Parts: sequence; C-alpha cells; structure tokens
Amino acid sequence: MLRRLFDLLVATVVLVVCSPLLLLALIAVALESRGSPIYRQRRTGLGGQEFEVIKLRTMVSGAEHLGAGLAVAENDERITRLGALLRRSSIDELPNLINVLRGEMAIIGPRPTVASQVEQYTPRQRGRLSIRPGITGWAQVNGRAGLPWDQRIELDLWYIENRSWKLDRQILRRTLRTVFGGDDLYREDGPAWPSGGEDQ
Repeated sequence: MLRRLFDLLVATVVLVVCSPLLLLALIAVALESRGSPIYRQRRTGLGGQEFEVIKLRTMVSGAEHLGAGLAVAENDERITRLGALLRRSSIDELPNLINVLRGEMAIIGPRPTVASQVEQYTPRQRGRLSIRPGITGWAQVNGRAGLPWDQRIELDLWYIENRSWKLDRQILRRTLRTVFGGDDLYREDGPAWPSGGEDQ
C-alpha cells in the first residue's frame, strides 16, 4: 500500500510539474513528422497481464514495420532528430506516468517488455513478472540497454529479491544522473534484445 501511495504521489507531482514540457514535446513531435505524437505498444506487466504502454513517439510512424523492426540501435535511421533528444533525456517516457496512475506500472521496477520476449523466459526469469513493471529500475541504472539481455533480467530479479526503500532511493538518485547525463542508452555492438523487441 505504501509503495502504491508513493507511486501515485510521484506520478501526480511529476505530471503536474512537467505538463508544460510534455505539451511542448507533443506539439514538436507532431510538427516534425507525420503521425500521432503518442506511441502505444502492448507490453506484459504484473502476473503476465498485458497493457498498453504510452510514450512520446521518437521514430517515424510505422517504424516497427521498417528496418530492424522492434529492435533499435544507436544512430537508427528511423529515429527522428527530435526523437534522439527525447530519448537521451528520457522525456519520451513521461507519458509512462499515466500508466502508473492507472496501476499498470510503478515508478521503480523492471521495464515492461513485449509478449514475444516473455515467451522466451525460463521459469526463473518469469519471476520478473512478480511485481509491477517500472519507469526506472535496477537494470536501468546499471547499464540500461548496454547490458546483455540475460544480465538485465538477472539484475531485475536481484532487485525483486532485495527490494527496499534504501535501494529505491539509490535507484532514483542514479536515474537522475543518467537522465541528465544521457548515458548508457545503447549497446556499442547493437541491440541487447533477443530476436527483436526494444523500447521505441
């Protein structure tokens, strides 16, 4: 209950404070390229339940049907110029706060993934679905997409087994440094995802 109250409080405050920035970003995305400024994708959350994650669009419309599909690498031609900036600053994930208010996500937890990836989980890795997915998490602040897929899952499982308010505070501090530094967005040798699937 305390964690849910924390999520609701943080999501509400950040949305209110950042609403002018979010509005400007929505207008800018719509002006830069054709299509809706909002990107929606089915993801798998708590207990394997699917939901629609909401983000700002950072790629050309229909990008999932072009090039590498769901996989995204640095300097991907499908990423718009504004989209690159939004990704680097993580502004594209601000609409995730709506998912938090709906109860589909938390502020801190494993990033939600697509069903095709969940199908590849081992029984142990399915433990990643035992808590709500988060906007940021232990794997996010320890290499983000620069880590091999299996290692990211192990970091998320470690967080679930050792979750505490002290650890959450550490994650939040690291998240702020990552957001303002814009580091660790991609692997140097390409996407870290197995057989397609990346945050667009």
